[in-house]
Amino acid sequence: MAIEKIFKDDASEEKGERARMASFVGAIAITDLVKTTLGPKGMDKILQSTGRGREVTVTNDGATILKSLHIDNPAAKVLIDISKVQDNEVGDGTTSVVVLAGELLREAEKLVAAKIHPMTIISGYRMAAECARNALLKRVVDNKENAEKFKSDLMKIAMTTLSSKILSQDKEHFAQLAVDAVMRLKGSTNLEAIQIIKKPGGSLKDSFLDEGFILDKKIGLGQPKRIENAKILVANTAMDTDKVKIYGARVRVDSMSKVAEIEGAEKEKMREKVQKIIAHGINCFVNRQLIYNFPEELFADAGILAIEHADFDGIERLALVTGGEIASTFDNPESVKLGHCKLIEEIMIGEDKLIHFSGVEMGQACTIVLRGASHHVLDEGERSLHDALCVLSQTVNDTRVLLGGGWPEMVMAKEVDELARKTPGKKSHAIEAFSRALVAIPTIIADNAGLDSADLVAQIRAEHHKEGCSAGIDVISGSVSAEIELF
Repeated sequence: MAIEKIFKDDASEEKGERARMASFVGAIAITDLVKTTLGPKGMDKILQSTGRGREVTVTNDGATILKSLHIDNPAAKVLIDISKVQDNEVGDGTTSVVVLAGELLREAEKLVAAKIHPMTIISGYRMAAECARNALLKRVVDNKENAEKFKSDLMKIAMTTLSSKILSQDKEHFAQLAVDAVMRLKGSTNLEAIQIIKKPGGSLKDSFLDEGFILDKKIGLGQPKRIENAKILVANTAMDTDKVKIYGARVRVDSMSKVAEIEGAEKEKMREKVQKIIAHGINCFVNRQLIYNFPEELFADAGILAIEHADFDGIERLALVTGGEIASTFDNPESVKLGHCKLIEEIMIGEDKLIHFSGVEMGQACTIVLRGASHHVLDEGERSLHDALCVLSQTVNDTRVLLGGGWPEMVMAKEVDELARKTPGKKSHAIEAFSRALVAIPTIIADNAGLDSADLVAQIRAEHHKEGCSAGIDVISGSVSAEIELF
């Protein structure tokens, strides 16, 4: 009896060898795409969107590159998801995880071609992963008891993160900014309290950290430019109904005086709303939506600073750092939580005027103002700084650190090689393959710097057979050196 078709007409099915091959090819292609961006000498990619405006992004951030790709291959999609998870959880290392996963698959492809069953390979990989993790745990350093050493660790971690980014030229400056910002959080991983503002002009070195909150808005005409001990009402409400709307409203009247009456009623309604807002005892009103001339006049007469059209992200963060809540109704003043800060004033950054809130209720709040020559530089600078902030906030929670520059991979590879020699059967081939995949990371770092990777990796391997070795690749001098001395 013929088997009936169970798939729809336009469905396709791949089985066995062919399906496996498609997975290998897709994942390895993704790895080859991003591996040139790995390490301090990794290259940037120029991405052009297919949408309207054809926006251009210049970046070497693995997650940003992979998010921008439109991929059909299911295995490649899994690698992109790995990168996104790494970006969300840690913030950095997005390229490394994809390269390592891709190299493991590249080695697995060779083993499958040698007729080793996938389950044997998986079993060997699991044993090797456990062994590699234990090798790292034996060598971690934890300086959380010593505040000075711990701060030095944070500086080194920030500089390591930034050394492969656009900010590498001024990495000491930006590492200091990032460490200061994260230390203000006092152990919290809530990066909402750290705001990054981008202002074109000047050089990257002109970037600075400011205590408090900066809102990218101007203070209106005839309003107080400076307020001390501010009580702030953050709102998302319509303040533009003092004129008859033409669209969506049909009014039939028999004389112009009736139109004036309607306008008067609208104005009276707005006046009542403004009086309700003033009754909260505030001296600063920040609104997500527009504020028309009439209510703005009323606020100015009452000596209240009214800020309109603050972007949604801006007012969410402002409410958070000043300890207020976003309100949309004003009938019950006692149920509205106001924000507080010691001083509101207008400041100049470059050629732009901004509003500065200092002495906010959430003491750990701060703003990093990024300066740079162009929007591309600023966007990439923001991504780099965000990575550093994420990594530092995670390090404050888990204070264990390791050396870098290919050192951890060589430590793991050495232990995994020893495990392979002790393991009988075909699993030992998979464990050896895991070790080769680990060594691929320092190899790629050296290749991207234009160095002789075979020679350098051989030198490191020889160094790692000595006791207490801290050797890694120094791509700046193009040689093998003790990683601990590089800072």
